[in-house]
Amino acid sequence: MTAPLGDSRPGQLRVACERFLRHVAIERGLSENTVAAYRRDIEAYLSFLSEKGVTSPHDISADDVAGFTHSLRARSERPLAASSVARMMSTVRGLHSFFVDESLATLDVASDVVVPKQSLRLPKAITIEQMTSVLSSFDGDEVVALRNTALLELLYATGARVSEAVALNVDDMIDGDVVRLFGKGNKQRIVPVGSYAQTAIQNYLVRARPSLSAKGASTPALFLGARGARLSRQNVWLIIQAAAERVELGIDISPHTFRHSFATHLLAGGADVRVVQELLGHSSVATTQIYTMVTADTLRDMYTIAHPRAR
Repeated sequence: MTAPLGDSRPGQLRVACERFLRHVAIERGLSENTVAAYRRDIEAYLSFLSEKGVTSPHDISADDVAGFTHSLRARSERPLAASSVARMMSTVRGLHSFFVDESLATLDVASDVVVPKQSLRLPKAITIEQMTSVLSSFDGDEVVALRNTALLELLYATGARVSEAVALNVDDMIDGDVVRLFGKGNKQRIVPVGSYAQTAIQNYLVRARPSLSAKGASTPALFLGARGARLSRQNVWLIIQAAAERVELGIDISPHTFRHSFATHLLAGGADVRVVQELLGHSSVATTQIYTMVTADTLRDMYTIAHPRAR
């Protein structure tokens, strides 16, 4: 559990914010990572309000909320992008809605605050050929190579978030050909695992995991680090960066690159957007439809290159 906000003798506003964080963690069931992000956003908001002498939810005005929004973009050191401001203001709006629901304030002063418009950013995916190269980057029968290959194959085969992949236990591999993933809000979904990933995971479980497990305390975790403990998110980032360097990919990739590529390649292959939505664990199909734009851009580029009367 993350540490309480601010000082050791919190005032009325800090106590109210702690109530909100307990609410999102317990009643709404948000993940530990999401709650930690909320906490960082609220700490920045409280710091801004403290400079203005605001100590109670009742004292916050719409001008204060608007001023906070402006300060995020106008600060001289590392001003935030529109997407980051929008995320932080989403937390602030949720906080003020909670204040009203809990009778900690009479008005929702954040409801009408305008946040900067976000430019549409298309997800970054790599080609199938590039992905194939990355997946084969850890050739060999060494323990670490077998683990890394299994991890990369599973990320691409399932489109799992990095947090979902490192949270997997051995028992979450059901009959070898499907995996049970726990997404945002601890929502469970079942995702098929392709034959390449099945083989890589089986090789890892039989020939590598027992050796890693022997180096630490017993754990049900699927992917283990060098000391036998559950692999961390940072470990996964480092493994992916090493894979890209090994094959001289020439571009930066991350765990999310595997998720984006999974969705883009499925849609390009003819998969229905609703099916991809379920596989990714998106609550709204609108989120998944962003990937259809990526596919459409690819088709447009190929058309322009290949059709004799396209230009």
